[in-house]
Amino acid sequence: MLTSLSIKNYALIDSLQVNFNNGLSIITGETGAGKSILLGGLSLILGKRADLSTLKDASKKCIIEAVFEVSNYNLKSLFEAEDFDYEAQTIIRREILPSGKSRAFVNDSPVNLNSLQLLGERLIDIHSQHQTQQLTSNDFQFQIIDALANNDELLQSYTSELKAYKKLQKELQALLTFQAEAIKEHDYNTFLLNELIEANLIEGEQQTLEEEYETLNNIEGIKEKLSASYQLLSDEQIGVLTTLTTIKNNLKNIAGFSSKYEDLFNRVNSSLIDLDDVFSEIDVLQDGLEADPNRLEEVDSKLKTLHNLMQKHVASDVLKLIKIKNELEDKVAVTENLDATIAKKQSEIQAKTNQLKTISKKISNKRSEVIPQLKQQLEAILASLGMPNAQFKIEVLSSEQFFANGQDELSFLFSANKGGSFNTLKKAASGGELSRIMLAIKSVLSNYIQLPTIMFDEIDTGVSGEISNKMGDIMLQMSKTMQVFSITHLPQIAAKGHSHYKVFKEDVDNVTQTNLVKLNHDERIVEIAQMLGGVEMSSSAIAHAKELLN
Repeated sequence: MLTSLSIKNYALIDSLQVNFNNGLSIITGETGAGKSILLGGLSLILGKRADLSTLKDASKKCIIEAVFEVSNYNLKSLFEAEDFDYEAQTIIRREILPSGKSRAFVNDSPVNLNSLQLLGERLIDIHSQHQTQQLTSNDFQFQIIDALANNDELLQSYTSELKAYKKLQKELQALLTFQAEAIKEHDYNTFLLNELIEANLIEGEQQTLEEEYETLNNIEGIKEKLSASYQLLSDEQIGVLTTLTTIKNNLKNIAGFSSKYEDLFNRVNSSLIDLDDVFSEIDVLQDGLEADPNRLEEVDSKLKTLHNLMQKHVASDVLKLIKIKNELEDKVAVTENLDATIAKKQSEIQAKTNQLKTISKKISNKRSEVIPQLKQQLEAILASLGMPNAQFKIEVLSSEQFFANGQDELSFLFSANKGGSFNTLKKAASGGELSRIMLAIKSVLSNYIQLPTIMFDEIDTGVSGEISNKMGDIMLQMSKTMQVFSITHLPQIAAKGHSHYKVFKEDVDNVTQTNLVKLNHDERIVEIAQMLGGVEMSSSAIAHAKELLN
């Protein structure tokens, strides 16, 4: 519930601080005193967009802060989802800076307006003429019926299944679209894939083939150079190995005289070992060299194939070609298996359809069960509010379509007069009648679900006497389970409140300001007496005010 409200530098309010209690709180004041200003400031707390023109002093920032007791509202999951810091005493603050920028905070952590609006909807329900118009929408009418039917869990389950159903439908449509395009490309993709398969691609093969090609293509020259090198190494008279062996032997004879000579000997000996290894490898390579025109042609053909494929697929190497081949295999496989995939997806959709229909049926049955109860309660309350002939004709009609809240279409008809024809609320009920119907609905709902703090903004417009007294009784009854505010001009309703606040204007230093104060018992007598008889109070008005309060 709302426990306190602070407003600074907003419209005609310089500084206002007020605390609130549970039960029924009454707010009264003359027309133009600033009740709408109070509601405007409260709306900013609930996430309404800020307007720079609302600053009383444009050189200072506006600060509006409200404290809510939220421990009984089951809001922890919402706080977690929106990443708010949860506190049983939650503080919401809005600031409008002179620059026009607006900031919002929940328990001193900055939040965006969308998140603030989600929280605000769970904290205060400001009932205005605009909200009364919600009565005429099927969505709101369904909310009323589902609240009485306790359909919350079923609707959550339905929403989850509907989301999955729509996802499956989207996936099926994507498959069908893909199939239409894939059929056109299938033959071409198969041709490209077969080309790559026939190429027998092996990672790293290109470099090996290129080396083999260069060897086979230059075999005579290679043989000649290897042979000349072999001769230079092996000649018995002037061969490098013979000469190096002689040098090694010479150094061996003097190695013992100095470490310098020993180092030279070791280096020459090491070189001789390496050179002898080179000689052996040249000998092996010579023996392995053989002209093979057929192999040369085969290697040349394979390289040309690889180059052509790389050019065709804009690939820089064989590894890229292998990747393209794998992708083509997937495409061709998907296309070839698409009928089976589509059939499987259609089967999943049918199963989900059956689940949705089962849940929808349960929702619909529970709605049908509570409609007579809702109809009876509404008609009884409206009879006490001066509408004895008010009748509702409410039906749920099954549809094949899946809506956001089931498969029902709702017929919510109303007749205000005996013998009158039934019509939609929009056409059958006047503004005043809609207000009374909304009060009746809120009263019924308060018995079934935990409503947030509710603020009725002149819901009693157009009524008086005994009807207003009954409206006050309804709001008083609602206040047993929730915090209720009523902005009213009627003394009969004002007298019902557990707490009474007055909005008034006063001139301070030749500047008009709006203020809000809580009235004590004697001040309430004066306020209600003035509501009854005007500023010039008569003794009968005072007596009547005391009687109403008692």
